[in-house]
Amino acid sequence: MKFLHDILEKQKPMFEEGGKLEKFYYLFEAGESFIFTPSTTTPTKGTHIRDAIDLKRMMMTVVIAMLPALLFGIWNVGYQHFLAIGKPDAALLDIIIVGTIQVLPIVLVSYTAGGIVEVIFGIIRKHPINEGFLVTGMLIPLVMPPDIPLWQVALATVFAVVIAKEAFGGTGMNILNVALTARAFLYFAYPTDISGSKVWTYLGGEKAIDGYTGETALALAAGAKEGSVVTALTNATSGWAGAEELFSFNNMIIGIMPGSVGETSVIMALIGAIILIVAGVASWKIMVSGVVGALVMGLIFNLTGSTPFMQMMPHYHLIMGGFAFGIVFMATDPVSAAQTETGKWIYGFFIGLLTVLIRVFNPAYPEGIMLAILLMNVFAPLIDFYVIQANKNRRLKRSHV
Repeated sequence: MKFLHDILEKQKPMFEEGGKLEKFYYLFEAGESFIFTPSTTTPTKGTHIRDAIDLKRMMMTVVIAMLPALLFGIWNVGYQHFLAIGKPDAALLDIIIVGTIQVLPIVLVSYTAGGIVEVIFGIIRKHPINEGFLVTGMLIPLVMPPDIPLWQVALATVFAVVIAKEAFGGTGMNILNVALTARAFLYFAYPTDISGSKVWTYLGGEKAIDGYTGETALALAAGAKEGSVVTALTNATSGWAGAEELFSFNNMIIGIMPGSVGETSVIMALIGAIILIVAGVASWKIMVSGVVGALVMGLIFNLTGSTPFMQMMPHYHLIMGGFAFGIVFMATDPVSAAQTETGKWIYGFFIGLLTVLIRVFNPAYPEGIMLAILLMNVFAPLIDFYVIQANKNRRLKRSHV
C-alpha cells in the first residue's frame, strides 16, 4: 500500500493548482481519500468538533449494515426463480449463481450512473467528491424489483442524484431521501415495470409453472375481497408444490417471498439496525416510533375497518413489504430525517402511521413506506422548528417565574 501511496503522491502536483490536470483535482482527491486516510485534519486551535469517525467511516458502516440484506436478497432472487419454475430443490450454488447474475448488474449500474453524475458535478462545481453516494448507490438496487430493466435503474439514479441531491447543494443538503426519490421516479414514470405481479420474480427464459403468482404479500392482502388476509395469503399458493407456506408468518419474517431485492427479510433488516445503532450512526428513536406508529394505525383499522385489509392484525404490517427495511435504512437518513430528539419521535411515529394509512386507502399502491418517508422528509424541518420553538418558550416561561 505504501508503494501505491508513493505513486499517488508523485502524481499529485499534476492535479493541484497550476498543474496540467488541475480541473480534475477533485476526482483525484476522491480516489486518494477513498483508498487512504485523508491528509486533512481538524485544526488544533479554536473550537472544533473532533471525532474518530468521518464521513467515509460513517458511510462504510451503513454499507456494511446493508450487506446482510444484499446477500440474502441475492439468494432469495435465485430461490424465487427456481420456485417459480417448479424446482424448489435446486442446488444452493445454482440459486446463488442465478441471484448474482440478476442482482449484481443492478448494483453496478447504480454505482456507475450515480458515480458519473457525482464526478461531473464535482468537476464543474469544484467541490470534493465525497463518499455519500456509497450508501445511495447500494440502497437503490435493494429497493428495486429483481426484473427491473437496467436502463431504468440508470435513468432513475441519474434523476435522483441530480434532482434530489445536487440541485440542493450536494451531500448533506438534500431534503428528500435520494434512493427513495429514484424509486418514486420509476413508480410514476414506468409503473408497469416497478409494480404488478410480474416484476417481483425473475423468470429469465423459463416458463412459470401452472398456478404461479409473482405478487407480493401486500398486493395479495390489498386485493383480498372476503375472509381474512391470512386466508387470502394461504390460498394464493395452495396446491403449488414446494410453496404452500410461501406467505406464512415465519416465512415473511425470514423474507423467503417475492419482493424487492433487499426488502423482504425482517431479520436482515434487524441485523442492520443493530449494527447502525451500536455504531451510533442511526437513531433508534425513529425506528421504535415508526413501529409504534404502524401498530397504532393498524390497530385503529383493525377495530373500525370493514375490509379484510383493514381487519388484518396490526403486526402483519411490520413484516410485509419493505416496512422493516425502510424504517431502518431510509427513515433514519441523518440528512433528510428530523434532527431534534423530540422531533425524531414525532417524525418516526408519523412515518409508521402514514405507511399503514397509504397501504389501506390506496389499493393502486399497497406498499406505503416509500411515500410516507418522502412526505415526512418534507415535514422534518417544520417538526424541528416547532420543537425548538417549544423549547425556547418553555425556557422563557421559567426565566420569568
